[in-house]
Amino acid sequence: MRNLAPDDVVRMRRLRASAPLREALAETRVRPTQLIQPHFVVGGARVRTPVDSLPGIDRVSVDELVKDVAHDRELGLKLHLLFGVPDKKDATGSAASDPEGPVARALRELRQTFATDVVLFTDVCLCGYTSHGHCGVVHEGRILNDPSVELLTGMALAHARAGADFVAPSDMMDGRVAAMRRALDAEGKGEVGILSYSAKFASAYYGPFREAAGSKPAFGDRRTYQMDLRNGREAVREIVADELEGADMVMVKPALAYLDVVARARDATRLPIVAYNVSGEYSMVKAAAERGWVDEAAVVRENLTAIARAGADLIITYHGRSALEGKWLS
Repeated sequence: MRNLAPDDVVRMRRLRASAPLREALAETRVRPTQLIQPHFVVGGARVRTPVDSLPGIDRVSVDELVKDVAHDRELGLKLHLLFGVPDKKDATGSAASDPEGPVARALRELRQTFATDVVLFTDVCLCGYTSHGHCGVVHEGRILNDPSVELLTGMALAHARAGADFVAPSDMMDGRVAAMRRALDAEGKGEVGILSYSAKFASAYYGPFREAAGSKPAFGDRRTYQMDLRNGREAVREIVADELEGADMVMVKPALAYLDVVARARDATRLPIVAYNVSGEYSMVKAAAERGWVDEAAVVRENLTAIARAGADLIITYHGRSALEGKWLS
């Protein structure tokens, strides 16, 4: 490289001079194929209930879900994450592994309707199924690790049997990836992958989700199992451990407040990285846009691009359907 004279000027603006040139030189692009659309599935038929704190997102019965996925598929959204909202809850979340529960029924119907033209992920966690709202077995106010892993593994198997492509444990119990991998392989479900919520932080951004899933803890919080927001190196340890246990993909959650962790994850593993653009991040954009304070399309485009630029291969986002309907990513 030549040495610049004191009066030389580097003209970086030459590379930004026109829209076609900027498009040609863009380093990061977000494609529809990178987006995972979440869904909240309930029992019954012809059920569509809006989630107040997630404008544009509904709780839907299986028949309505099939319509949504068909619409999403036409938009180019072919990756879908299912959360179950059960009718009944108990202390151990027994409905989580029910072969006739909303998620299992949804998997069978979606697989029959769309075959392999969609990729189906299922959230594996007990919080939405337990009467206490915690992600595992509670004993004398403590959340027990190994008994929780046993129940979560049963939930993963139920989803695999019903047709899941990937099970996604979000509980943050130690050792659950290895336990699920062993159980899936022993069951003859070696083709079912594991997307691990590897670095899931105890975040204030989850409030709207907890309304949608009915998963707010009845006591205490989740800080003894979800990660401390102050720790980045520990997140890398979690990611590496899950890779060694057999995870096929790893996740950082939330996304926007943890882009540094996404970047660290990209340096730490060759596995695909998923980032979850969570409910609170979504709702804040929606609320500001409704008041005319921000341009929703521009902000969503910027946020999703930032997540991809940090190193995420796939992005779970409630904005997916609206972004593609409005052509916000163009």
